Amino acid sequence: MTTHLSRRTLLGLAGAGAGAFLLSACGDDEPSDPNAPQTINWWHIQNTEPMLPVWAALANEYKAAHSNVTLDIQPLENEAFKAKLTTATQAGDPPDLFQSWGGGVLKQQVDAGLVKDITDDVKPWIGGLLPAAMEPYTIDDKIYGVPFDIGMVGFWYNKDLFARAGITAAPTTWAGVLDVVRQLKTAGITPIALAGKDKWPAHFYWSYLAMRIGGVGALQKAVDDKNFDAPDLVAAGDRLKELVDLQPFQKGFLGAAYGTPDGQAATMGNGGAAMELMGQWAPAVQASSSTSKKGLGDKLGFFPFPTVEGGKGATTEVFGGGNGFAIGKDAPAATVDFLKFLLSADNQRKSAQTGAVLPTVKEAATAIPDANGKLVAETLAGYTGFQLYLDQAYAPALGSQINDSVAELVAGNKSPAQIVKDITQVAKTV
Repeated sequence: MTTHLSRRTLLGLAGAGAGAFLLSACGDDEPSDPNAPQTINWWHIQNTEPMLPVWAALANEYKAAHSNVTLDIQPLENEAFKAKLTTATQAGDPPDLFQSWGGGVLKQQVDAGLVKDITDDVKPWIGGLLPAAMEPYTIDDKIYGVPFDIGMVGFWYNKDLFARAGITAAPTTWAGVLDVVRQLKTAGITPIALAGKDKWPAHFYWSYLAMRIGGVGALQKAVDDKNFDAPDLVAAGDRLKELVDLQPFQKGFLGAAYGTPDGQAATMGNGGAAMELMGQWAPAVQASSSTSKKGLGDKLGFFPFPTVEGGKGATTEVFGGGNGFAIGKDAPAATVDFLKFLLSADNQRKSAQTGAVLPTVKEAATAIPDANGKLVAETLAGYTGFQLYLDQAYAPALGSQINDSVAELVAGNKSPAQIVKDITQVAKTV
């Protein structure tokens, strides 16, 4: 999940870039001589501190060692990236190297012949990556992308605000979350920051509740049956409505984006709310979005999404994903080599040291700098079930409908029973 996501979160997402863009004219015109001039058009969503300068420095380092390679870099915000990539792929001209979260969106790109099968190209070094991180990028036993980051969504909270409200421990049940919200409101503290405008952050709540109530298999069954109108998924909406009815979110949340100066991450980073449900990138985006550019520091804590009373799902079933890159169908030969360079152990350590990335290269795990990042990594390491973000795991039309439907529930426009019917209607068409 923004830088994210952020998915995002963040998530088939991406943002707004400045200026016109030029797609590389590659394909059959691309030189086969590895020493011939080559231009790599690279789109990524790490468009803020701390990863923006890291990617820029690594690009310069690679260019210095490969004088024949030019890197045309487009740093884009999450949502803008998604819109721009959609336009490019619909025209049949994807960038050479571009942000991917794998899953259903990548599969659709594979089916359309827009991305390269890089199985043989990465075989010599892909074994150094965490197997779980590779799952969303492996389709029919072939590799179409490589992840540089892996993690999970959970609750990030402000320890000082919890203490001010008299809260001495993180909640371990959904009822406990609701109690914490009530205590925070009684103390005059905004309980939760939410980017209602971007929609994808809200879908984290419904997805996790569905997993905790029905178990991780409930969502897969819904896809297989093309039917989300099931009791456990309606109940997930009911539980989310319990939260919404408490009015826990910051003022103006329906118009708030994730990474803007007045958005979700900034609200958390500036101490304006006590909690947010977000991915592993949250501390870095909170910091870069805050007025101090430092965020909450050691005041920030983390706890996994809690259990739901009577539910079949355990806290070891996690919801999340990571960031990675896919390679466009006409990318020049140097693109895979550049991707290998980005995923070297040394460069993964540089990324991990920012606090914005949980590395996928096994050797780089020791570079995770903070206690919260290590806690996320440890929680993820003990997972018994894993669910990729729904707006990435599923076909784009279905993922978008889930985001839209959950947003309608959060806004009070539709009931839990209505949204699963709307989602099912789209599920039957994909």
